[in-house]
Amino acid sequence: METLSSIECFVRAAEAGSFAEAARRLGLTPAAVGKNVARLESNLGVRLFLRSTRRLTLTEAGERFLAEVSGGLASIQGAVANLASSQGQPAGTLKVSMGMAFGRDYILPHLADFLARYPAIVPDWHFDNRPVDLVGEGFDAAIGGGFELPQGVIARQLAPAHRVLLASRNYLDNHAAIESPADLAKHDGILIRSPQTGRVRAWPLRTRDDRQAAFELKLRMAMSDPEAACHAAMQGLGVTLVSTVHALPYLKLGTLERVLPEWYVDTGSLSLYFSAQKLLPAKTRVFVDFIVERFRQQKLADQFNANWRP
Repeated sequence: METLSSIECFVRAAEAGSFAEAARRLGLTPAAVGKNVARLESNLGVRLFLRSTRRLTLTEAGERFLAEVSGGLASIQGAVANLASSQGQPAGTLKVSMGMAFGRDYILPHLADFLARYPAIVPDWHFDNRPVDLVGEGFDAAIGGGFELPQGVIARQLAPAHRVLLASRNYLDNHAAIESPADLAKHDGILIRSPQTGRVRAWPLRTRDDRQAAFELKLRMAMSDPEAACHAAMQGLGVTLVSTVHALPYLKLGTLERVLPEWYVDTGSLSLYFSAQKLLPAKTRVFVDFIVERFRQQKLADQFNANWRP
């Protein structure tokens, strides 16, 4: 009977394409991962990987074996995680990815209440403005929006993912009036470059009654971080387009104002993502339910809606 650790080493090495990366995800040494896989191959009597100095490649037998064991491994790990509890409470390390400003402003304030309710859970939270590979990078959950749902992942919608145009009062007072999307072409843009592609994406504007318009800002500067773009806008350097998640604190403080407040960009939904396994670990399930509950209690979905008015 093959040990669970040997099979897990094989699955993670297949996902990562190397023993070194699999070792990092599992908290082992590359040598230990390699030995576990070699032991598995010896016991099965088949070669699972073709090894080269650069990358591991699955053999035909390895591909079949991976397809057969992956789902079972996830179910077993979920069952083990649900049993690994303290006095019947959900327990274990909870690895979650979320955006930096979003996590700081909207998730961290609830951490004390979450831990008071579930003291045996140990948060391992990563703050990064990028989509993550839940399975490949070993995350239990992630919060994000504006990207396609990967295979094998399901989501609970938290709020709409809208973007709005912002500028400082100083900038608006000292530049030509902006009365329609066409007027934006005359104005300096503080544009946001995608950390993944390095590109500045062109978004169409829309209104509540579904009018649509293309728009263009003059490229005055580009930033890879929406918080940096907001800080540049506060200095009166131009108009920027950021998500309502980032815009809301500045709008509440009055340091930035909506430009063309009837117009916004719709990029889909802000959602909480987790693996679509039948037996979801208790630590993940209670985190998902807790965050969904808090969003409902604080009516954050309404506040993140570009059409919301206090």
